[in-house]
Amino acid sequence: MIRLKEGKERSLLRRHPWIFESAIARGGADAGETVRVESHGGQFLAWAAFSPASKIRARAWSFDETQRIDAAFLIARCEASVRARARFDIQSDGMRLVHGESDGLPGLIVDRYGDTLVAQFLSAGAERWKAVLADALLQATGLERLYERSDTNARSLEGLPSAAGWLRGEGPTEHSIQEHGWRLGLDIATGHKTGFYLDQRDSRKKFADSVRRLGSQRVLNCYCYTGGFTVAALAGGAGHVTSIDSSAPALERARANLALNGFDAGRAQFLDADVNASLRRFIEEGRTFDAIVLDPPKLAPTAAHAERAARAYKDINRLGLKLLAPGGVLFTYSCSGGISADLFHKIVASAGADAGVDGYITERLGGAPDHPMTLEFPEGEYLKGLVVMRKA
Repeated sequence: MIRLKEGKERSLLRRHPWIFESAIARGGADAGETVRVESHGGQFLAWAAFSPASKIRARAWSFDETQRIDAAFLIARCEASVRARARFDIQSDGMRLVHGESDGLPGLIVDRYGDTLVAQFLSAGAERWKAVLADALLQATGLERLYERSDTNARSLEGLPSAAGWLRGEGPTEHSIQEHGWRLGLDIATGHKTGFYLDQRDSRKKFADSVRRLGSQRVLNCYCYTGGFTVAALAGGAGHVTSIDSSAPALERARANLALNGFDAGRAQFLDADVNASLRRFIEEGRTFDAIVLDPPKLAPTAAHAERAARAYKDINRLGLKLLAPGGVLFTYSCSGGISADLFHKIVASAGADAGVDGYITERLGGAPDHPMTLEFPEGEYLKGLVVMRKA
């Protein structure tokens, strides 16, 4: 049992699942053990998984005092999460099936790539129940293979070692998924996250549609990774796409993705280079682009990193806006949890002022619907995006 300090129960009464170390007056347990959480006055608040090494000292499983946290509970949660995806409009055979706290399974991430599941067990609670969860996921999906990618920094914050490899069954780690009107190759063993950025699925479709609608011929894809937005731009009819990333293996995969979709390699240029330096060089050369994607890696994992990250986001967007042709469109993103949607808007606005560029914000973007933000857990909204059309 853990008891909170006076006044620290408000977030749990709103059914927010996190209990920070600083909120606890007394109590504890072993890593991943289920604890009863009570207010300072002894009122029941939640059943939660305890994590003695994390600043998020406990993560709530349930706010129902009569609920037993056992295998049956976890099986039911996995089944509910998988069923929910059938109600979303997902134009792909690659999708997120469990999105952690948003699906009532704190610290568990599960993606499906065709006939294979890939899971990340990122909290002490998910780790303690790993075997039960693995079996429950295969039962809920009817699949036979599950690969673990618990090799992120989040594990170390929970005091857990890195872990990766087959948990159930085995098979190839190379896959290709259908997404909208194209295919994309990936490797679940070596790719970022669980193998790919599924959260940008719908943004890639919007970018393809924008390129087609505006007749964008010169496209720039920054931090292109394995070329998802590059493929989307070419599918939308772009004449030529310049793609930049600092990872040679990612660029090789991007080239392979063009070939997988039958696109002429002459319509694309891949640069193994620093994005900022490349953008400055393009400005010096007087180049402009009709459509630009800025999708940098996470720069602010928490709010404590926000100020430094804001400067980096501003500089990237200032350079991008300078390169955007009048009437052109910029798709710009932040996947940093420490940067709110409101702050990101202000950063891009400030970048426009410094670049001497004004534009219409035609749309706000987020993760695909299988990466949900819920009413009770707004932190699920980690991916923010803006579509900016430069005034002609």
